Amino acid sequence: MTTAFTQQSTIGQQQARPQLPTLPTGWPIGSYESYEQAQRAVDHLAGTDFPVTDVTIVGVEPMLVERIAGKMSWGKVLGSAATSGAMFGVFLGLVLSLLNPGAGLVPIVIGLVAGLGFNLLFGALGYAANRNKRGFVSQSQLVARRYDVLSQPRNAEKGRALLADLAARSAFGH
Repeated sequence: MTTAFTQQSTIGQQQARPQLPTLPTGWPIGSYESYEQAQRAVDHLAGTDFPVTDVTIVGVEPMLVERIAGKMSWGKVLGSAATSGAMFGVFLGLVLSLLNPGAGLVPIVIGLVAGLGFNLLFGALGYAANRNKRGFVSQSQLVARRYDVLSQPRNAEKGRALLADLAARSAFGH
């Protein structure tokens, strides 16, 4: 679990919320394998009128995970560019048609053709410029090995007891 440490506030009795990135403060009251479990623990604390403004969830040992979604190809790039360009062009054409009701379908057709053309051009140029650098599509996520729930020292014991009660009830299937 995260080791306990505190930080003194210069603003009266109340702990100031940091505006710049700072290390978290408080004592560990629970440790969980997933963020969802830590979130449930804090929800449980909130349901018991525990002062959750004293609570922090800390992701310990963070890592960036990049999941590969597929291979990139000219067909996929141009197909995606054409679809998004056509949709944007039709939307823009519809807006222009509403502003000028007498124009008929002309703004929609012009929007479709222009959106399709420009997006195909810029999609192809972007892919050609980066073709040798990256041949796949991916999605990145920031995850942690575990998630510790910290509480300010004034309420840490109460928080530990409430979370121990939650764990005991969960173990018995309640």
